[in-house]
Amino acid sequence: MKTHFGICTIVLFFSLSLASFLAGAAVETSVKNYFNVRDFGALGDGTNLDSPAINRAIAAAAQFGGGTVLFPAGTYLSGSIHLQSNIHLLIDAGATILGAPQNLNAYDPAESFAGKAYQDAGHTYFHNSLIWGENLTNISITGSGTINGGGLERDSNVAPPTTANKSICLKLCRNVLLRDVTIFHGGWFAILVTGCDNLTVDNVTMDTDRDGIDIDCCRNTTVSNCRINSPNDDGLCPKSTYALGEPRITENLTIVNCQVSGFEEGTLLDGTMKPSRNHNGRIKFGTESSGGFRNCTVANCTFRSCRGLALEEVDGGILENITINNLTMMDLPDYAIYITTGKRNRTPNLTTNSRAKNILISNVIADGVGKMSGIQISGLPEQPIEGVRLENIRLISNGGGTAKDAAINPKELGEGYPEPGKIGTLPAYGIFARHVRDLELANINTSFLTNDLRPAVIFSDVQGLEIDNFKPQVAKEVQAAVFADNVDGISIRNSPALQK
Repeated sequence: MKTHFGICTIVLFFSLSLASFLAGAAVETSVKNYFNVRDFGALGDGTNLDSPAINRAIAAAAQFGGGTVLFPAGTYLSGSIHLQSNIHLLIDAGATILGAPQNLNAYDPAESFAGKAYQDAGHTYFHNSLIWGENLTNISITGSGTINGGGLERDSNVAPPTTANKSICLKLCRNVLLRDVTIFHGGWFAILVTGCDNLTVDNVTMDTDRDGIDIDCCRNTTVSNCRINSPNDDGLCPKSTYALGEPRITENLTIVNCQVSGFEEGTLLDGTMKPSRNHNGRIKFGTESSGGFRNCTVANCTFRSCRGLALEEVDGGILENITINNLTMMDLPDYAIYITTGKRNRTPNLTTNSRAKNILISNVIADGVGKMSGIQISGLPEQPIEGVRLENIRLISNGGGTAKDAAINPKELGEGYPEPGKIGTLPAYGIFARHVRDLELANINTSFLTNDLRPAVIFSDVQGLEIDNFKPQVAKEVQAAVFADNVDGISIRNSPALQK
């Protein structure tokens, strides 16, 4: 019995020792994969420049084969941070990466660009950023902390730029995750991703002066659960520039459960949500669109105190197979939905017209839509937009249109910049469709808050028009619908106001 007890004691001691050794090994391995920027000289006091220490931590993690670079609570004044493959930046709660003032010369200069740039300088140069990476795989930036652009510029549209103007900039990267962080005052772009594949952006808050996130020439992207406030530029903006030296399409894009707004910068974060003078914000495809957009979905999103949804293809590419579903919009100064093709043609050796086809937009409520226009669909005379269906839409305009407004003949977009403001007030308060083939409208309700002397809908050069259950509010002695030149193949059902 005594011997048996001794053996059990030895076995138990050996087992506990082995478990302790394995646990110690796990802890040691975990520590080796964790690289605290403070261990590399970062002070986090908001005064001393910490980017050299941060880059030493990233280099050490990369040399190890990858790992997590930790920013514990503190304020890390920083110039350019150089991402590397297999690196996870973890910005912990209470930690802020603060963009250094330009006069510290802490940012990388813009790289050289071969040949002619067909896109804005902001989309042409990448290294003049707070955090940047190029030709990388398996990178992530997460955590409950904050990236404050600080000294980043909001413009500098010169070539090459002499200042830094982007918070996060990624080019030609694969397997990218951005999650949970907050970006304040992000410069020209809070996030710019160009030519990236397999990108996930989730639960990121952006409260910034200009663009929130631009998704350019990217494939297989999901943006979800984000809040984006950008009063002076676009909020969530897929693009397809010529920055990579070829017309590369943006495709397989999913945008879900996001909020865009145009409040004054900072008032989304502090909760006051003060309307701005410019009311920009919005989700916009384009304007840069050399490659185009294909197989894209937007669902379950809200727009507040900003412009509406815009689909703009004007640089010779194609916009096709687009589904938009479940949008709620309030306080829109200009328009609710804008679909256009144009001939700006910022693409070399172009042999094709801009094209758009196979677009489904459903389940939309737009309240407080500005007088200028409600829903506008405008193709090219030589290349109509094809295959558009709008269904289950309730549009409430502020109204106020006059008889003079109703007599307007809107100019063609042509080579102009593709914004509704460049065309001006439309002669219909609800829907204006021109140069469209195969247009379907189902379960549409349009109304106004202030008496409007314009018709609810105007169709011009529309081939193949199907309308079912259209319910417009119309002022006394005003036509509900105007069928202008070259409208053929009309089928109207369950719409008494249009069948008089």
